[in-house]
Amino acid sequence: MPVKRRKRRSKKNREFLQTLLFFSTTILSIAGLIVYLWVYTEVDETMLAIEVQNQVSKELENSVKELKMDIAQLSRGDRISYVARTELNMVPAEPETLMIYIDENAFPDSH
Repeated sequence: MPVKRRKRRSKKNREFLQTLLFFSTTILSIAGLIVYLWVYTEVDETMLAIEVQNQVSKELENSVKELKMDIAQLSRGDRISYVARTELNMVPAEPETLMIYIDENAFPDSH
């Protein structure tokens, strides 16, 4: 039986395939690194934006609390009367006394 000889790839073909494999691996590695850096940058920017929003939220909550305290202080009765007397030149009202007389003759006794 004759022995089959394998076809040997030529040296040129081998070098071409190795070069092609090297460049494709290099290009894929570079593309992978670029994608990784892009994703990392996007995540980092998103985290920074979330931190800024949280800080703004805390500052707004503090502002709301301060405004509620101001409202409570300004709506006290003694504060209102002080402002009315000093800034608006208002005077306290004189108390009125009303007397009601009932004519007993207008209602017949039901006893």
